[in-house]
Amino acid sequence: MSDDDDFMQDSADEDYDFEYEDDEDEESGDIGIENKYYNAKQIKADNPEEAIDEFLGLPPMEQDKSEWGFKGLKQAIKLEFKLGRYSDAVEHYRELLTYVKSAVTRNYSEKSINNMLDYIEKGSDDAQAYKCMEQFYSLTLDSFQNTNNERLWLKTNIKLCRLWLERKEFTQLAKKVKELHKACQREDGTDDTSKGTYLLELFALEIQMYAQMKNNKRLKVLYQRALRVRSAVPHPKIMGIIRECGGKMHMSEENWEEAQSDFFESFRNYDEAGSMQRIQVLKYLVLTTMLMKSDINPFDSQETKPYKSDPRISAMTDLVDAFQRDDIHAYEDVLSKHPDVLSDPFIAENIDEVSRNMRMKALLKLVAPYTRFSIDFIAKRIKISVPEVMDILSFLILDGKLKAQVDQQSGIVTVESASDAERLHALDSWNSSLRNLWQATLNGEGFRPEESGQSGPAFPGALDGPSMGLMTRTLRQPEFKGRGLLSQQISDVV
Repeated sequence: MSDDDDFMQDSADEDYDFEYEDDEDEESGDIGIENKYYNAKQIKADNPEEAIDEFLGLPPMEQDKSEWGFKGLKQAIKLEFKLGRYSDAVEHYRELLTYVKSAVTRNYSEKSINNMLDYIEKGSDDAQAYKCMEQFYSLTLDSFQNTNNERLWLKTNIKLCRLWLERKEFTQLAKKVKELHKACQREDGTDDTSKGTYLLELFALEIQMYAQMKNNKRLKVLYQRALRVRSAVPHPKIMGIIRECGGKMHMSEENWEEAQSDFFESFRNYDEAGSMQRIQVLKYLVLTTMLMKSDINPFDSQETKPYKSDPRISAMTDLVDAFQRDDIHAYEDVLSKHPDVLSDPFIAENIDEVSRNMRMKALLKLVAPYTRFSIDFIAKRIKISVPEVMDILSFLILDGKLKAQVDQQSGIVTVESASDAERLHALDSWNSSLRNLWQATLNGEGFRPEESGQSGPAFPGALDGPSMGLMTRTLRQPEFKGRGLLSQQISDVV
């Protein structure tokens, strides 16, 4: 064997031995980290403290930062937050953010950070947890602003805005939203169409804020701007939020048709997104149908029909059924048996108008055969209080739907008869016509009362005092029983 052969053989052996030993170490290292990770996952439910130690033992096992260290830190942080070890969670989250620059892919890191923030947000139910969450947001914003990851910076800021909205911290929210709007604009101040999705999310936040503040003027401007954004493909939940707030805005303006349209679109979007808010918005849709006094059942559409028998919506289904049948007793019965219907402030605020409409229709139907009735009688039959009856009567009389006089001392209501009123009006017109005819044809040529000494009527055919008195007595005969108001009006004419 030549020296060259020996050299080549030695070199080959050396290369082979080196590669074999390196692969073996790397493979055994990966297997060891992987086994440690999955062992920790198995014990985290029963022994979370020990699992935290196991997860935190993964990063020191790495030669370079890798996905396993990132995963271990994620699991440890969630457990620490759950156990109330907030300072440890913040410190390890700071370490986790050092992995996003090189150890894991951009998409994976974004998804993981978003999920982490969602988890922290849902678990923040006290002041310490809330403070910890604010630190998480602050660290995240600093990290991704430094790495020029604008997309995650915007997403994190929007999450922070949602938190402020939930806690009604409107001053901080308004300031941050203004900053984010600028980030979604071009240099000339126009909206950047490539960021249309973020713009809609910002509009949704502002719309919710001004809806809670009941600033309808600002709400309407933002609502119209949001509907003009065409460059985005937003999550249906965002459009559900915008349409829901639009429906509430239209309701406050008593624009029932526009409100119904918006609530239906909101329901459709929430349904597509799988959001539980669809049930609440469906209740708003039913409420609007009653306010419109519509005979169309809101559950006749293809989208809403599957929810007609849903127990969560059954009370509203029974309400609209009673409303469309003008059954006041069934309507009041549903409200008394399902007080949870009024637990929603928006429904409680607007259901009064529906109840008023129902009671007005019931009162008019009830008193139709009567010319006199007592307020107590109405209160007992409709099953409402006397003050509520007085309120409804006042509205009906002022609106001209009921011609009546109320004696508050006796509690008696006297209804004017339309037929008697017409008869009296015709009689007065006939008397006036005769007077005009006499003045036009006989004045100056006929006999004047002072010349003839007669004490008859002022003109031929006119009714004198006794004649009018006879007519008054006639109208008080049994067939005119209950028409005392008409007799008094005739006496006034005389």
